[in-house]
Amino acid sequence: QVQLVESGGGLVQAGGSLRLSCAASRSRSSINTMGWYRQAPGKQRELVAEITSGGSTNYADSVKGRFTISRDNSKNAVYLQMNSLKPEQPAVYYCYAVLSATWWYAYWGQGTQVTVSS
Repeated sequence: QVQLVESGGGLVQAGGSLRLSCAASRSRSSINTMGWYRQAPGKQRELVAEITSGGSTNYADSVKGRFTISRDNSKNAVYLQMNSLKPEQPAVYYCYAVLSATWWYAYWGQGTQVTVSS
């Protein structure tokens, strides 16, 4: 069992920046992939960015060049630096983690709200 706790969401003006953090509790198995999804009201949850334990990254096209994902394996933590934020629908950002031992299953955080005002 792994618990994920996100922090760093909030209200920011368009063009501003936010940094999301997610810390995972200790687990017997190493954490493979960690990342972020977001979900706006009435929409499906969508991938924002993800990063493997080796540092390989994957971004949604809509955030490339503006968002940067990073992780600290020693702390079981993942971060999302969001710059040049656009005035979009408010969304809840969810952190997730996939363990090496249970690669078919993802653990999720409770989510953190991000609102960008115009």
